Amino acid sequence: MTSEHDLVTVTHDETTGIATLTFNRPAVFNALDVALAAAFEEAVAGLVRVAPLRCVVLTGAGKAFVAGGDVAAFAADLDHADRTLGRILNHMHPALLALRGLDAPVLAAVNGAAAGAGLSLVLGADFVVANRSARLVMAYDKLGVPPDCGGTWFLSRKVGRARAFDMMLMGTVLSAEEAMAQGLVNVVADPDDFEAAVCSAAERIAAGPTLAFGRFKRLMDAELPLAAQLEAEREAFTACARSEDFRTAATAFVAKRTPTFRGL
Repeated sequence: MTSEHDLVTVTHDETTGIATLTFNRPAVFNALDVALAAAFEEAVAGLVRVAPLRCVVLTGAGKAFVAGGDVAAFAADLDHADRTLGRILNHMHPALLALRGLDAPVLAAVNGAAAGAGLSLVLGADFVVANRSARLVMAYDKLGVPPDCGGTWFLSRKVGRARAFDMMLMGTVLSAEEAMAQGLVNVVADPDDFEAAVCSAAERIAAGPTLAFGRFKRLMDAELPLAAQLEAEREAFTACARSEDFRTAATAFVAKRTPTFRGL
């Protein structure tokens, strides 16, 4: 199933359960403006009606993933730039929270530059495949503003405070390989192999136990004392132990065969 929007393309493979959301402003490197942010929120909201949903792929059309906010739109009306940003974030925040709340893992397919809010989107993904030509950069220091779209929440958790400050204060641009070395990227692929690498990773994720992945996401995001975390793990484990996937996996383990998960 494929649906076309002016600014976002949404594709859903009903066989694998993989949904792909593509930012579609290639002429401006998929820079976020109010319209694109609204289209993104609409596309993400529509995922709740998609079944099966086993993996969500985020990517960009053309030569970039997302090159941050549309600075030209801000510059066109500087007296109201704060309001424009507010309108963009009014759409982005619900979309980001909805993605984080899905059981289906989110895979960022970074085909080119990921800057500013684009980097924040990469940081918020659960798995990242990057084209070897991709570049990741905070870019906020160039505009005199702090990160948005969850960048400050995710970055320090992934690379630590010192490296996060290095990226912000020094404007450090990371190659795909450097980003992988710092734990921001999982797979780096050559340009000719990039699409295949994205498909392979997405299919592997989509074939897994989606309910367990969803519980894992929420446990990883929790900020609890150890005792409370242990109880949260107990609740998550026992809930998944009542799932069809657990029954399938336990039976397959005893029979010494590979389980086939359905995400149920």
